[in-house]
Amino acid sequence: MSHDMKNTSFRILFLIATPKLAKKAAALFEEEHIPIQYHFRAQGTASVGVINWLGLDSMEKAISISMMPKGFADEMLKRLRKKLHLGMPNTGVAFTVPLSGGNGRLIKLISSMEREEDKEIAERSERDMAESNYSMIMAIINQGFSEEVMDAARPMGASGGSVFHCRRSGSEEAMQFWGIKVQPEREIVIILAKKSDKMGIMKAIGEKCGMNSEAQGIVFSMPVDGAVGMDEEE
Repeated sequence: MSHDMKNTSFRILFLIATPKLAKKAAALFEEEHIPIQYHFRAQGTASVGVINWLGLDSMEKAISISMMPKGFADEMLKRLRKKLHLGMPNTGVAFTVPLSGGNGRLIKLISSMEREEDKEIAERSERDMAESNYSMIMAIINQGFSEEVMDAARPMGASGGSVFHCRRSGSEEAMQFWGIKVQPEREIVIILAKKSDKMGIMKAIGEKCGMNSEAQGIVFSMPVDGAVGMDEEE
């Protein structure tokens, strides 16, 4: 059963960094008793110049996803920037997006992390929330089409992306009914882009790698309300 969380202030925290720093972050999360963590191996899609801009010295990346109250997430962004030196060469980026719903167990787990003194501050900041200058764009495509996604996105302002693999689940009959090729192996491309470039990037990806293409892709975006490690931090 899902629950609306309009009266709460919860966030999903994303960390995209080198595998070595991702391990340090995982240890930091454990110290803070963060109950929900997901870790993925990923590959970068950036050129050498863009890799330098992102502060990464190789194409190998790790993605960590965790969920926590907004006040806790704001503090974790500061700690990650300080402990991992995010924004410096060979590091990575961290950012948060709003979490608007979840099941009862999830809400209880995240709520258990919220300190009483943070609640009023979090509620006030939620009412006055202004998004950062960045958005997270996510494209889900058939395996092998991540470069096509980035070829479409770069001219529209995307500087780089991170790719990890997944599998599609669902009715094969439904897929065939809608004219979708049944390919269980999929790739997810995450692009952290300037908000002003978001629509152009999404449109370009949709035109080149949308549902009517061989990539059979879908693309969507989520607002970013906090980010560290970028060239323009809030």
